[in-house]
Amino acid sequence: MSELKNISPLDGRYANSVKDLSAYFSESALMGYRLKVEIEYLIALGNEKTIKELPAFSKEEQSRLRKIYQNFNTAGAEKVKQIEATTNHDVKAIEYYIQSKVKKALHPWIHFALTSEDVNNLSYSLMWHDGLNRAYLPALRSMNKELKRLAQKYKNAAMLALTHGQPATPTTFGKELAVFFARLDRQIDQIKSQKLLGKFGGATGTWSAHKTAYPKTNWMRFASKFIKSLGLEPNLITTQIEPHDSVAESYHQVVRVNSILSDLCRDMWAYIGRGILVQKKVAGEVGSSTMPHKINPIQFENAEGNMGIANALFNHLAVKLPISRMQRDLTDSTTLRNQGVALGHSYLALQNILKGLSRITVNKIQMTIELNNHWEVLGEAIQTILRKNGKQDAYEKLKSLTRGQSINSEHMAEFVSGLKISDNDKKTLLELAPGNYIGLSSKLVDLI
Repeated sequence: MSELKNISPLDGRYANSVKDLSAYFSESALMGYRLKVEIEYLIALGNEKTIKELPAFSKEEQSRLRKIYQNFNTAGAEKVKQIEATTNHDVKAIEYYIQSKVKKALHPWIHFALTSEDVNNLSYSLMWHDGLNRAYLPALRSMNKELKRLAQKYKNAAMLALTHGQPATPTTFGKELAVFFARLDRQIDQIKSQKLLGKFGGATGTWSAHKTAYPKTNWMRFASKFIKSLGLEPNLITTQIEPHDSVAESYHQVVRVNSILSDLCRDMWAYIGRGILVQKKVAGEVGSSTMPHKINPIQFENAEGNMGIANALFNHLAVKLPISRMQRDLTDSTTLRNQGVALGHSYLALQNILKGLSRITVNKIQMTIELNNHWEVLGEAIQTILRKNGKQDAYEKLKSLTRGQSINSEHMAEFVSGLKISDNDKKTLLELAPGNYIGLSSKLVDLI
């Protein structure tokens, strides 16, 4: 019942839908990532040959140290919060928690020469990387795979296109879905190839404390190797903070995905409204509290709303995080905590789109009715054939015939029959109908 009292709908109404993200973006998850950075740093210090005072850890000792973060659980997180109640500093609480788990001889080496941001920037980037690649991208791929399946299924389903809201050259429903698949596939490639940066240079990015303690250690090489060992790219020229440019780029990639999917949702909504798509009935489901006939496109509407919230957050994060007063201020700390919220709304949207797609089917009867009500769309084909035959006023003739006019098959056949063009071209035009004037639509679907 606690879900009924949560302020955020992600932790309340939609908690079950986004629970997979908790492992990456919860407060407990952040503690776990901080523990990982601190423990791996301690092990790396032991492996640095120029640091004689800290011997290298054996494989057994390394295993025991890594279990501190690998076995971290709710009880451990509660212990960290208890420590933080005294320290009033979340990263220092992590340091003291580790001290409680290791022998006293190691205490001076935990968080050695670091500033909190050395731990935090790596932790937040690892959270984002893992949440993106282990939860969000699989969901995005599943949704895009369904788009591809539907595109192939309906690649020959002719439908009236609308440009500027007006009847235009026909297409197929499958081809229109293929457009969205191709757009998303490109964004997926960009998300996968994005490199997240990390810094590990001390209080103002100068390794001053490190160099003072161990002047012969190559700290830039050490930091580069350590950051790469975590799966991130080193950023060696920084202030106290890693400037967040790379993660801002990653946020904007998700913004573009959400924009593409918002476009999809609006189109699906319109197709359902036109009646060329219908939704499957679900037993027991209520569409309207007063109108029993309705099956509302709520999945696409829910998705569009959540992607709007996500993009508002992502855009703020991407614009705000690269800005920090002089060597640092604390505005990034509270802001970064919301990256999981933004991805949560995006993730929820993906699930709703997938549900929405699973319920749709084409209404071939309504598609045919729409097409047969708009024979004027063949004006494009006819005037193009006239141009081919050297008719200089081809466009004007078709404009006079079709613009703002209600044209049927008889009108079109009569007009074509009176044209002075080759028999082959005339035959082609007379065999043309809105339902078969779809060009290469079907072949385009085969490209995806």
